[in-house]
Amino acid sequence: MRRAFLAITGLAASTTALVVLKGSPGTTQVAQDLPAAQPVNPTPQGAGPSVAPAAAGDPPGAAPKPSVSADAPSSPKPSRSTARPSGTRTTAKAPTAPRTTTKAPQPTTRRVTGPGVDNEYGYVQVQIVVSGNRIVEAVSLSLPSGGESDIHSGDVRDRYNGTGGEVVQKQSANLNTVSGATETSNSYKQSLRGAIEQAF
Repeated sequence: MRRAFLAITGLAASTTALVVLKGSPGTTQVAQDLPAAQPVNPTPQGAGPSVAPAAAGDPPGAAPKPSVSADAPSSPKPSRSTARPSGTRTTAKAPTAPRTTTKAPQPTTRRVTGPGVDNEYGYVQVQIVVSGNRIVEAVSLSLPSGGESDIHSGDVRDRYNGTGGEVVQKQSANLNTVSGATETSNSYKQSLRGAIEQAF
């Protein structure tokens, strides 16, 4: 009786060691080569653990050992979804600034009148026509008249006035003096200088 008890205990211990060695990752090649007991009726999926029959050599009356089916579901692990939302890719463009075409400002034409100047022969006053920053015309509003003054005033008018006169050519009051009409020329230049200072 004692021998039978020792044999059963030894057999149970060796079977337990075999199961532990079979399931551990560091199992030796010898332990892997040992035949394992196959369950007669595999448990269908979702069923609880089945009871394997007693191995050959187990004494009658030995308690059967529960075995877990290979098809038993493992604990579910949460999976990360790597699916990207479908749809068309839209790339937003930065709004472009509205195009503005800046035209150069049109030069405004204006008339500027210089101060009147008196001399011993008469009264002199000059007006200039300015477009943008240029003198485009000079006009004598008043020149001495009567006698020889008419002749000298005509010479001054011809030399300085108009769109092609010396005033437009030089764009200043630094004019050449008309011979024989020095006083009238100087008065003209003085009035012209005042007009230019007002214009620019």
